[in-house]
Amino acid sequence: MIRVFDMIRKYTGRLRTTAVREQSAGTREKRAHNLFEAAAVYVAARAEDDQDGIEEAAAWVSPEALSFGVSELACRAVVALARERDESPGAVARDLLGLPAA
Repeated sequence: MIRVFDMIRKYTGRLRTTAVREQSAGTREKRAHNLFEAAAVYVAARAEDDQDGIEEAAAWVSPEALSFGVSELACRAVVALARERDESPGAVARDLLGLPAA
């Protein structure tokens, strides 16, 4: 069982990179960013058309990890909205993309 967790830890460790954050004193501190944190910041920046935010979040993790995080965020958002609207996730996804009902 421990071996499985070690494999998962190694895999997720490869998915994230470290980002450098400026502190107020002018020194640099390294901080690892979670792929879901990067996805949330990236999507929010895209929604606000914030190019600097997009580029910053994209630099936090690998492109593959960001893609996975954005996909997971999209799935969760569609499911939450479907529950709120009392509709199927498929209907909500099609509506969000402006597609005709299936």
